[in-house]
Amino acid sequence: MYALSLPIAATYALALTLTVLGLLQLTGLRVFRELCLRWGYSAHLTRVIGALDLLTAIFLATSHARLVAVLLAAAVNFVAVVLLLKNRAYLLALPGISLMAALPLTLLRVY
Repeated sequence: MYALSLPIAATYALALTLTVLGLLQLTGLRVFRELCLRWGYSAHLTRVIGALDLLTAIFLATSHARLVAVLLAAAVNFVAVVLLLKNRAYLLALPGISLMAALPLTLLRVY
C-alpha cells in the first residue's frame, strides 16, 4: 500500500499553491496591478512574479530540480514578504511566511 508521507504532501501542496498563485498573477487581475501601482512598482511586475511562481512549481514537481525550486521559491517569497511588511500589509504576509516554513520539508528524503 502506498502511503503519502509528509515531505511528499508538502511538495504537492506547495506546487499546487504556487501554480494557482502564478496563474492568478499571470492573468493580470486588477487587484494585483493596482496594488503594485499603489506601492510604486510597475504593473507588469505581477506577470514576472507569476512566471517565477509557475517555474518554481514546475521545478518542485520534478524531483531532480527540487533544490533549485526551493532556492528560487525562497528568494521570490522572501522578497515578496519583505515588500509586504515594508508596506504594512501584515496579514497579506502571513501566507508567505507559512510557505517559507514549509519549504524545508520538501527536501527531506523519502524511502
